[in-house]
Amino acid sequence: MFMFPDALLFRIWKRETTGQGGLLSGVDHTAFTTADALRLCIIRICIIVLIGRLLSLALGKIRQPKVIAEVLGGILLGPTAMGRMPGFTEHIFPAQSLPYLSLVANIGISLFLFTVGLEVDASIITRNARSSLFIALSSTALSFSLGAAISVPLYREFIGPPVEFVHFMLFTGVSFSITSFPVLCRILTALKLLDTTVGAVALTASMCNDVFCWSLLALAVALVNGTSGLTALWILLAFMAFTAFLMWPVRIALLQFARFTESLENGPTIFFMMVILIVLWACAFFTDIVGISAFFGAFLAGVIVPREGALTVSLTRKLEDVVTIVFLPLYFTLSGLNTDLGLLNTGTTWGFIIAIICLDFAGKFSTCTITSRISGMNWRESSTVGSLMCCKGPVELIILNIGLSTGILTQRVFSMFVLEALVLTFITTPLIFVFYRPEHRVHALAGEVPRWSIGDRDEDIDASQSPMTEDRPWRSRFTVVIDKFDHMSGMLAATQLALPSPRGTETCVNALRLIEMPDCNSDIRKSSVVHTLIRADPVMGAFRTFGELNNIRVLRSLYFVPYEDMSKTVSDHATQHGSELTLLQWFPPSSIHGEDPCSPRSTKIEPTGTGNPAAMIHSQFVRKILAESNTDVALFIDPGTSLSGTGPGSARHIFFPFFGGPDDRLALEFVMQLCTNPGISATVVRMSKSGAACVAAQWPPIVHPEPEDSHETRNTGYHGMPIQSTVVMPSISYGQTHFESETADTILWEQYVNSQSSFDIHPSIRAALSCITFSEHSSSMPLHSAIQQASMRKPVLVVVGRSHRFGSGDLTQELENILKERGSVERDNDTRSTIGNAATAFVASGCATAVVVLQAANVSTD
Repeated sequence: MFMFPDALLFRIWKRETTGQGGLLSGVDHTAFTTADALRLCIIRICIIVLIGRLLSLALGKIRQPKVIAEVLGGILLGPTAMGRMPGFTEHIFPAQSLPYLSLVANIGISLFLFTVGLEVDASIITRNARSSLFIALSSTALSFSLGAAISVPLYREFIGPPVEFVHFMLFTGVSFSITSFPVLCRILTALKLLDTTVGAVALTASMCNDVFCWSLLALAVALVNGTSGLTALWILLAFMAFTAFLMWPVRIALLQFARFTESLENGPTIFFMMVILIVLWACAFFTDIVGISAFFGAFLAGVIVPREGALTVSLTRKLEDVVTIVFLPLYFTLSGLNTDLGLLNTGTTWGFIIAIICLDFAGKFSTCTITSRISGMNWRESSTVGSLMCCKGPVELIILNIGLSTGILTQRVFSMFVLEALVLTFITTPLIFVFYRPEHRVHALAGEVPRWSIGDRDEDIDASQSPMTEDRPWRSRFTVVIDKFDHMSGMLAATQLALPSPRGTETCVNALRLIEMPDCNSDIRKSSVVHTLIRADPVMGAFRTFGELNNIRVLRSLYFVPYEDMSKTVSDHATQHGSELTLLQWFPPSSIHGEDPCSPRSTKIEPTGTGNPAAMIHSQFVRKILAESNTDVALFIDPGTSLSGTGPGSARHIFFPFFGGPDDRLALEFVMQLCTNPGISATVVRMSKSGAACVAAQWPPIVHPEPEDSHETRNTGYHGMPIQSTVVMPSISYGQTHFESETADTILWEQYVNSQSSFDIHPSIRAALSCITFSEHSSSMPLHSAIQQASMRKPVLVVVGRSHRFGSGDLTQELENILKERGSVERDNDTRSTIGNAATAFVASGCATAVVVLQAANVSTD
């Protein structure tokens, strides 16, 4: 039987009996002892994290990165502020405990630099290599020169022997040259600039800049640690050889190991994570014993992790939370304890501080702005790149701490440069708001990756919306939204149906794929993974094939976005790409006992708020798009037949009940466009509510234009008709009165009904009208009558407007009766607020093969 040694048992017994008195023993439990450092460590971590979080909440109101709050928190805990309180430093940060704090902080900063290495992606650099390398090289060269120039008076005033001037000059030059890549990433993410031209260039330039500066820093450390020039040369050569060894044999081995453990497909396994961490600490150990800081090894370990799949995204997400919440604030606190702004107490010192800030900013900003302008950007974009490249943050603090630990910097000079890093990082965000407002932003191919199905891939896309004209009367630019894989088949059939016939060269379908991603810091890796996923994603592949088969251009875009940003992403994307109609799909949350819940015969709508949270979330997503969209929207409701019954396009007849209002006017034009497809016919019935209660629904008379005004009217008309359609007519919208809207309904109706006798309409409009049967119907129960007429043809596609605010009558009470007749348990307010009253009635009745709901642009909800 195994026996514990007596000495070990005595130590355990002694440890247990030491604190038996607890709080009643009268012992100061905050006192630091080497035998029990955990208690004080817990207290310090709580204080550091709490102060950093409070400052972050306050500074977050002015869009400042969290690193500003963490550095300020560290300074406040140091000798600048709270350290001046009697007993605070002695109890919370005693001198003998600082090595323990430094150990934990250095472990954390090694993990942080490992995650930074994970975000350095060669593919991003190569996509913008020419302009970004030019910007990075020029800014590094000028900034280093300015740093070397100001190091001369700094050395004479504050440093002096025995520190070598060359060593101090190298650290000063690197400090001037560096751009904080991690903080830049966070700023780009917070301001939603990752997918802009400016964001892509600044991101790539900062990567290149950091590589150059870390190489210079490695040279500086090698010179400091080397007893002679030859020793420094050997240190540098050993580091370069080790880097080459990591970049080729070790990286290839890690890739094979990731495939062996299936980490590329399913995310990093425990075994793979263990090996990666061993590689991380082995690299840090080697670079440290060679004479280069351990931080370099941690950074290189992140760089060599394979980029295939989403491996680096998963690794970053596993590590970054604990690193950013706990370890980084500890490191910044350690920096704050070494920062004493009270030492900056002379006019000479403040003169140097102002000179350092001005020279550093001027060198970075001017060089990056001018080189960006030479690379082809306008002055606004160039100034924004220059502002972003001035960002400093934790990377400069790491360099300064290395300089302080090696004795190159004094505490006064260290404090001066910490203040400079804070100021330059603080002004970055305000400068971006000044130079690069949202209306000036140009989106690039960093966050979205378009691929044309046909034609030239380098062809420029006209992002402005092309207005419908007499020669081009139909909508031809579409944004098709796919947020779920299950929606693909239905959206392909719906897109096929919505395309005009014949299709011109201007016809373009933008397939927008949305993938929900929680809000985390690995956005740079996510934007890089898009390039891989957009080629492998089956939905994107299906739309590419769709474009090739139909001989139309298909622009494929994929976004990783948090759920709360999805609707805004759709609205912005459609506006930026000039879409004339946004298409998306909604599945009814229907169920019937003993039947497939997706059956078109389902006659019972189960309220989405009771037992169907997924449907409720999706309905909320659809409503947000409808509320925020600046373009016309078509919502396809497919109860399981994908608009196609037993085959594509089998629903060849359309039924449209025209109740009136802007959405119905849009729906009428949409029916016209659908009827341009061969074999499609339609029945359009103008519904009105009969009875004394509906006197207000009587339609006003038509005032026809005089002949001499017809030519002028036709020039501004829609579809080549004498009077403009209400959908593109600015004066007719939801802001009009009931009478004005009814007048617009009657004008549009008369245009279409009497257009066959007109000789000046577009041939495709004449062909579409020949496939449509127009009629009028008055009933005390218009919804019941519409459902009855739609049921006369099978299969049938029902088209309705979403809102009837200025329509012929209120449909709410009749809809409630229909839902009760169909066995609805309770009023389904969620469904009604999503698709409207008329569409809810048709979905509940089960008479339609599919339903299309139209909403006009810039229209508020019911």
